[in-house]
Amino acid sequence: MAAAAGLGSRRPTTLPPALGSTSQPPPVFDGTTRLYICYFCPFAQRAWVTRNFKGLQDKIKLVAIDLQDKPAWYKEKVYPQGTVPSLEHDNEVRGESLDLIRYIDCNFDGPALLPEDAAKRQFADELIAYADEFTKALYSPLISHADVSDEVVAAMDKLEAALSKFNDGPFFLGRFSLVDIAYVTILERVQIYYSHLRNYDIAKGRPNLEKFIDQMNKIEAYTLTKNDPLFSLDLAKKHLKIA
Repeated sequence: MAAAAGLGSRRPTTLPPALGSTSQPPPVFDGTTRLYICYFCPFAQRAWVTRNFKGLQDKIKLVAIDLQDKPAWYKEKVYPQGTVPSLEHDNEVRGESLDLIRYIDCNFDGPALLPEDAAKRQFADELIAYADEFTKALYSPLISHADVSDEVVAAMDKLEAALSKFNDGPFFLGRFSLVDIAYVTILERVQIYYSHLRNYDIAKGRPNLEKFIDQMNKIEAYTLTKNDPLFSLDLAKKHLKIA
């Protein structure tokens, strides 16, 4: 998977600049639908990918927040929790990435990202509910400077098995869905982190996962949101206090 891990960012250069502490707030609740994100946050990226895939670039405006120099007005005027992503829509602001991707899918036009099939819908609910536990399992050893744990291996093996449940496509439900969005932004980062910081290839011996990552890297709605791998690695090293 070195090739996938080494893909450069295709992110357009016309994205709005991130707003910091000296920036003026947008005219909140003026009828504009805004998605508040950070360009480097995997959770915000989930909502960003969902917006892109549904073709909502003209209906949902991106507002980037500089989390290292967060403007006070974001918490005071927009989203009291102060985290990203958040979505300003119909005079309300909603947050939490896994809730937001469902909300965007249900309340806006564009291709549906959850299936009508009952078995696939149930499996989707189960996998989306597991996403936070998966993220914790993969990040915990990195944060604690521990080796690759049994929990990491088990979590990766669980994804490999989940990717084999349906055989009508390379994604978790066969066809591309919210489940893929819930996991790919985390996988994008841990693939880089574990490869460089633990010499561990998360896709080795997991052909379903390897194919999944390869196919995700062909979906423009996702690739346009990707970070440069080395930039992501540098951010991680700073956060983890690794020289």
